[in-house]
Amino acid sequence: MDRELWEKGLKARKSTLGAEYVEKSLSTADSFNADFQDMLNEFCWGKIWGDSTIPPKIRSMMNLTMLASLGRMHEWELHLNGALNNGVTQDELKAILHQIAIYAGFPAGVECFRIARKVLAERSAKK
Repeated sequence: MDRELWEKGLKARKSTLGAEYVEKSLSTADSFNADFQDMLNEFCWGKIWGDSTIPPKIRSMMNLTMLASLGRMHEWELHLNGALNNGVTQDELKAILHQIAIYAGFPAGVECFRIARKVLAERSAKK
């Protein structure tokens, strides 16, 4: 394992998904999935998200469309919070959701709008 890349990934992961979520994922890792958590930090978050060619905000936008197209709604909700943490605005989110509806299908768009409204309400209540 490349420890420097792992640390870079941990920083990017916490910045996007939130330190609380990431710390919980790491602290609940066991012998079955600990290696997977290391792979996430090193490869996904260190190597890919750590590549400055594409800014985090754009990566988040890309992830929202890909996850919606794949029907991965649990991950979509997680990455919606990450996208908002990375500076995606509500107007940009609406445009992304319209794009999803056209290219991934209206049922995906409906589901993503439902999740987005829930997430925005939760975030608003925390303020």
